[in-house]
Amino acid sequence: MNPSSHNIGFISTRFAGTDGVSLETQKWVTVLERLGHKCFYFAGECDRSADQSYVVPEAFYRHPEIDKLNQQAYSGSWTVTNEARKAHPEIASLQKDFFSIYVRPPQMTKRVNELKEYFKDELYKFAHQFDLEILVVENALTIPLNLPLGLAITEFIAETGYPTIAHHHDFHWERQRFQVNCVGDYLATAFPPNLPSVRHVVINSVQAQQIASRHGLTSRVIPNVMDFDSPPPASDSYTDLVRADFDIRDGEYFFLQPTRVIQRKGIEHAIELMRRLDLPAKLIISHASGDEGNDYEHRVREYAHLLNVTVRFEADQVQDVRGTTKDGKKIYTLGDVYPHADLVTYPSSIEGFGNAFLEAVYYKRLILVNNYSIYEVDIKPKGFHTLWFDGFISTSTIAAVRHALKNPDLTHEWVETNYQLAKRYFSYSVLERRLEAIVADCLGYQV
Repeated sequence: MNPSSHNIGFISTRFAGTDGVSLETQKWVTVLERLGHKCFYFAGECDRSADQSYVVPEAFYRHPEIDKLNQQAYSGSWTVTNEARKAHPEIASLQKDFFSIYVRPPQMTKRVNELKEYFKDELYKFAHQFDLEILVVENALTIPLNLPLGLAITEFIAETGYPTIAHHHDFHWERQRFQVNCVGDYLATAFPPNLPSVRHVVINSVQAQQIASRHGLTSRVIPNVMDFDSPPPASDSYTDLVRADFDIRDGEYFFLQPTRVIQRKGIEHAIELMRRLDLPAKLIISHASGDEGNDYEHRVREYAHLLNVTVRFEADQVQDVRGTTKDGKKIYTLGDVYPHADLVTYPSSIEGFGNAFLEAVYYKRLILVNNYSIYEVDIKPKGFHTLWFDGFISTSTIAAVRHALKNPDLTHEWVETNYQLAKRYFSYSVLERRLEAIVADCLGYQV
């Protein structure tokens, strides 16, 4: 590959925290910087170095302005429809009862266009400030949570011809909440766009099939990865009291649910599993509800109470970096916690790929997986040894989990095999080879 350095601009609604997009972006940046490139960031929230970042608050998908647009776009409500029809009384006589109900208020259209032009101006400034040569758009042309930003990026690329890698994580057709909307024209234009200078990258083979059949676009599959070439560091004395701090007593099993508390994570399955195993155990949930509200967390708490299962929500004590909580408790990283778990529960019904799966493999933990579609198609056929179920906890699932917990020598063989498989298929070296090829394609030279 050409050894010269190139300036690469990453664009998204947020580069902060532990969401999947932010985590995978950092992995791409790590590999691209190893290859000699310089990376910069455009986002609404950004925790990267200030001298590499260009922050536009309205780009964040939970900005009040954007929140309001999303409520109008995806409500599927007659209230919005009636507002839209009343907004321009001068054309009321043209509208009939049999016209489509999926209409949007004219003021929404106007505001989307205003914000689109604003974002486009900011993108030009971002490109000039950091002398960018390649763009990497992280999910902002995929999931339509900031409509004007997606439209602005699309127009910016169309106007400049920038070589662009559109890294897609979650498409709108994969989420029920976007199915009824009044913005189909925007979705067709920018989510994703069909432009000659855009190279599309998806994280699983099902998405590759869908983007081809729905939009006629070719794409490359680059799965999520971890640094399997560098084994996790050995536990130090800081983590000696992890189990005690989570009130896991001698003789109790430590089940870890390393996800946010959102509906598609299927946490009820883990609770049911514990009840039916009838073994002394506690379930530790490492993350909070996040941006999707607290209703599902209340559901999980009620369900655990009904089944008399102990579930601890430990988001305060599991953070990005070590430290101390306000009441003096130790803060652990997820990497501190994984090695102490007896079983990682991953009962999701929908995942774009499965970061928690890779993390469990990286830390050599026994894992229980719901047979979600991407696991079945892109991960399971590689030969990974897991405990799995197909949509519901069966009697055979209970027997398999009990047998695995009682036979640690067997599970030790499984996790060692899993690590080697992940090193072959989902390591940084795999990512490096694929990014090297796609960057060369963007710049027009051979590797």
